[in-house]
Parts: sequence; C-alpha cells; structure tokens
Amino acid sequence: MLEVSAIQCQFDTQTVVDNVSFHINPGDICCLLGPSGCGKTTILRAIAGFQAISQGQIALSGKTLSSPGYSLSPDLRHIGMVFQDYALFPHLNVYDNIRFGLGKRSPAEQKATVGKLLELVRLNGVEQRFPHELSGGQQQRVALARALAPSPELLLMDEPFSNLDADLRKRLSLEVRDILKELGISAILVTHDQLEAFAFSDHVGLLHGGALQQWDTPFNLYHEPVNPTVARFIGEGSFLPGRVGLEGNQVETELGLLVGNRAYPWPPGSPVEVLLRPDDIVLAPDTGIEVIIERKIFSGSATLYTLRLPTGSQVEALLPSHNDYEIGGHVRIATRLEHLIAFPQKTDVLSSASEPVL
Repeated sequence: MLEVSAIQCQFDTQTVVDNVSFHINPGDICCLLGPSGCGKTTILRAIAGFQAISQGQIALSGKTLSSPGYSLSPDLRHIGMVFQDYALFPHLNVYDNIRFGLGKRSPAEQKATVGKLLELVRLNGVEQRFPHELSGGQQQRVALARALAPSPELLLMDEPFSNLDADLRKRLSLEVRDILKELGISAILVTHDQLEAFAFSDHVGLLHGGALQQWDTPFNLYHEPVNPTVARFIGEGSFLPGRVGLEGNQVETELGLLVGNRAYPWPPGSPVEVLLRPDDIVLAPDTGIEVIIERKIFSGSATLYTLRLPTGSQVEALLPSHNDYEIGGHVRIATRLEHLIAFPQKTDVLSSASEPVL
C-alpha cells in the first residue's frame, strides 16, 4: 500500500536520511525505531508531506506523493497524523476537535462519525469538555479520534505516548493497536522505545545515522540481527570473542562450543564475535564454568546479573528471582541457545592461549 523507495532528505547541504526503502501492506502496523537524530521523524514528515525529498519516491496505493521537485499537498494525501504533543485545538471542545476534519460532510454524517469514534475510543460523556479539562490519556484518545475521523488510508504517529506515565503508556498503546486492527487501518509509529515498538508493531525498521539498518519482524530483529549495529541496539546482551569451528554452525568460545541454527561462510578458525543474550545463559551448578557476579538488577519476576568470566570478559544472565545471588558471589553457568548470532571480528583479539580445540 505504501511504497518508500530509496528516499533521501536533506537540511541545507546535510543529508539526514539516505537511501531508505521499505513498504507497508494494507492493515499492517509498523514502526520506525532508533535513537534521537537517526532520521525517523524526518521520514514520517516526508510521508506526511511536511518534508521534501531530494531523491527517491513515496507512493500510496500507486499514487505518487513525493519525488524530487514534487510534493502533493498534505491535505490531499489521505493520511492522518497524531503528533507528540497531540496538537488539539484548545478553544474547541472534544466534539469539535474530532469533527474538525469533516467539514465537507453533512451535519448528520458528521454527528454519526463523531459519535462512532467517541464510542470507539471510550470518550462518551466528555464530548463537551475542553482539552485542558482532560487527562493525558484522554487527550491522546481525542487526537487519535480526530486523525481517524476522515477515514485515512494511513495513520502516522510521532512518539504519541511519550508524555504519558509508563503504565498508561503501555495500556494505551495496546488499546490503540486494537482499534487500528479493528478498523483495518495501516499505521506507522515513530519511537525510540524498543519495547513499545515490539508490542505495537507487525514490522519494525531500525534506523541509525539516517540509514535503514533492518526492516523486519520484532522476532527477527531480536534473534536474527543483520549487523552489529542492530544487535547492539536491540535488546540486551554481550559480545564474546570466538572462532568458527569445523562446522559452519559452530563457534568455539571460552564458554565452550556453541552450536546454532545457521551455517556461516567463514573458514574454520576465523575470529568472530558472538552475541549472547541474557536468556542464552543458564545456571549449571555441576558442569558449568565458574563466574563472579559483578552487579544485578532486580525486576520482580527475574533478576539481570552481570557476570565476569575467568578471562575478564562479561556476559549478562536473566535468571528467575526466586534465588537471590549476592554481588561478589560465584555461580556456574552454561549456554542454551537456538539462535547463534556471530559477526566477523575486525581484528583478532584472541590470544594464542585461546585457540579453540577443533
């Protein structure tokens, strides 16, 4: 439905988005994820028609929206937008804020549409209130209803939950997702919060330095990152040096021989870095390698431990919180993984003493 093809965006002579391509199918909910300054909001503004592109093309349902030297007016794009600060009209009540984009419809159609949306976003009974009389969550619902009122083909959301407290942010984002799925409306969310991106989206695009690093499902971004940039940004984990074993799906490390779900093309003995997620590490009291607990973060049902290996390398382990291991204490660990994530080392950081037994 939406096709973004090799677009480039510039501010003066500085390129802030370069050669970004992705597509969205009807009904998909997607996300542009990345740190501040990575270009995600610029891409959203370009899709909305607020930012020109210097290369590439943006098309919606086969109709060109933007190309170099051409930009269809934002009000003709059939795209709705929810801003970070909601951008509600302070002098209009809830009813009139939602009705604002329906000026070309008859009064009866306007009333029916607003009534349906008030029920959908659970704001019945507050339609006569003004924005300053609403909570943050209610204001967000008004902004969503106003954006949905003209029946857009695509909804864009620029960090719409960032002004809410953590609990409300989580609940409202899931409610909004359910509403969009019920209506069958495609959407793009911009956020720097990967947990929010994973919970909200069918597909996520990770941006870094103005370039799209990977466009994939949340599962694949976590378990199958295409490069170290994605691997370091998504989730938690530690890189451990190793060497490729005799089989392409094996890597020898100080935690033993790791066997994964893919065969790498590098010759045996090639130095690599292996990404170990906290859930790849398990306790092995009888057979594991002894490590020292350096720090821990308690999170209720689990505790995240930072563990120092005999060589001084560190890994993280997410363990059930039933047992409380003390900092400075010793435990024995092993690995249990299904997805082996490895990348070539730029330099051979392994000493001769670390040569794998192959």
